[in-house]
Amino acid sequence: MRILLTNDDSIQAKGLAVLWSQLKEIAEVMIVAPDRERSATGHGITMDIPLRAEKTSLFDGKAWVVNGTPADCVKLAVNCLLDEKPDLIVAGINRGSNLGVDIFYSGTVSGALEGIILGFPAMAVSVTEYMNPDYRYAASFTKKLALKVLRTGGICKDTLLNINVPSVAPDQIQGVEITRLGSRKYINSFDARVDPRGKAYYWLGGEVVDHVDESSADDTDVASIRDNKVSVTPIQVDLTNYRAMETLKDFFDDLP
Repeated sequence: MRILLTNDDSIQAKGLAVLWSQLKEIAEVMIVAPDRERSATGHGITMDIPLRAEKTSLFDGKAWVVNGTPADCVKLAVNCLLDEKPDLIVAGINRGSNLGVDIFYSGTVSGALEGIILGFPAMAVSVTEYMNPDYRYAASFTKKLALKVLRTGGICKDTLLNINVPSVAPDQIQGVEITRLGSRKYINSFDARVDPRGKAYYWLGGEVVDHVDESSADDTDVASIRDNKVSVTPIQVDLTNYRAMETLKDFFDDLP
């Protein structure tokens, strides 16, 4: 069994190393990861400069470092670098959560999503702490879930599993929930500054706002993390709003 491992925090990231140490116990693991941090790159791919992949001695020499995005890494791995196709693609472990609308910005989720686009089962894994994350439980959980996916021949090859793990001690984890995407928005704030040459520049900050419906049982990823539960959200590529399709049909009845 073969696993392709990537991330968006770079080839040097601790989360990548911790996850590799677990996954190599159940499969042959090949790593193709960015040469520097590529957080919040979304599903960007590189088309204006050549991509370069260099073999590295890290991870027992079964790794390449690429001057591109996570999506680039997966594309390049599957089409050019790997001698055999992977049975599973895993992206992570990301430092910081990927909940709600985060998935549209996340390089981690996009790396896994590229795997789905190419026809492979895929998982994206994140821990909810950014400053001092502990990756050990998330890595152990991912290994167990990956083994189930590998043994069953993949779970819905058109659907990736987006996993978020609370950054708490293992004995404080309150279980696992299958969730939907929650409501997470950012109040964007730009800090306007002036450089030494007198030109303005802007530093993007922002405050996250999580909405949890307290009036009913909430099955979102945001609520799951709030309750110290591991969130597993199945995500598909098809973003079509089928309900809106029916409504829009009436818009054009009187048009040629």
